[in-house]
Amino acid sequence: MVFVISCSSDDSNTSNNDPQSEGIYFPPITSDNWETKTLEELNWNSSDLQELLDYLELKNSKSFMILHDGKIVVESYFNGHNDTSPWYWASAGKTLTTALTGIAEDEGLLNINNKVSDYIGPGWTSAPIEKEDLITCENLLSMTSGLDDSLGDDVSSTNLQYIADAGDRWAYHNVYVKLQDVVASASGLNWSSYFNTKLRDKIGMSGAWIQNGDFSVYWSTTRSMARFGLLTYANGKWKDDQIIPESYLNDAINTSQNLNEAYGYMWWLNGKSTFRLPQTQIEFNGELIPDGPADIYSALGKNDQKIYISPSNKLVVIRMGNAADNENLALSDFDNQLWIRINALLN
Repeated sequence: MVFVISCSSDDSNTSNNDPQSEGIYFPPITSDNWETKTLEELNWNSSDLQELLDYLELKNSKSFMILHDGKIVVESYFNGHNDTSPWYWASAGKTLTTALTGIAEDEGLLNINNKVSDYIGPGWTSAPIEKEDLITCENLLSMTSGLDDSLGDDVSSTNLQYIADAGDRWAYHNVYVKLQDVVASASGLNWSSYFNTKLRDKIGMSGAWIQNGDFSVYWSTTRSMARFGLLTYANGKWKDDQIIPESYLNDAINTSQNLNEAYGYMWWLNGKSTFRLPQTQIEFNGELIPDGPADIYSALGKNDQKIYISPSNKLVVIRMGNAADNENLALSDFDNQLWIRINALLN
């Protein structure tokens, strides 16, 4: 297990110009310096930290971070991983696509209420044209395309088949990646270039999109994932720069449709009375993470890649690694068990 903490004595990155970001610390975008807080400053239970870290190591974690109002409180690495090691975000990176879609809309390049074929042309699915024309960019953001989710990860037109009208069925589907084509077409830039210019470089992230079959997966350091979590926690603002439109982000982190209360625009939402999960049409009663704060919204990726944000606790929590238990696409029992141990630290 490796602990890495970097401190900067310069507190000039804290923004006090906007009530939404007052008191939030933003690390510099040109260095690895990052201010810290101690457990004692926050009156957290330092005696419970080791149990949390032991659990994370036992559960195949590579890295773990807790930010409080932007400052690092806990940063730990396991099993040979360190602060410069890249790891994949898996579906936690869907929220990067959400962010870029909102940025492009704010620039007037697209409208999420328009049909997808307005940007990438007709025939991008094998659905009848009148059914394809029902699918808007917002349907891709909210997982309500109506396309058959049982046919695997292939997003070629022949594999994108009609099963229900757009908006009538919620199903977790990799067809969301077509939004990357929409943004590229609308901006006149390739996806990576637009992403790097409009988001990555503006907040000091590292990393790159690596091709994986028909779609790309984002790889970065843990701190880069934490930077994106911090940007989202700060309502899309980095210091004085509003990067993700605040009103759009507010829509993204609230229920986006009436089929799955616990889903926004690729963000998972705690505190709802029911939820649905990938690869099933069953509606489950209860909250996603019963022992987590009700206001948590999360980016959840295959094999337990996690970004949790709890505004009421001023927290951004990051976990990267291999599957804690069995391979999974998003939620697992690990989420709740982890939050039981985080709560012990906080309370």
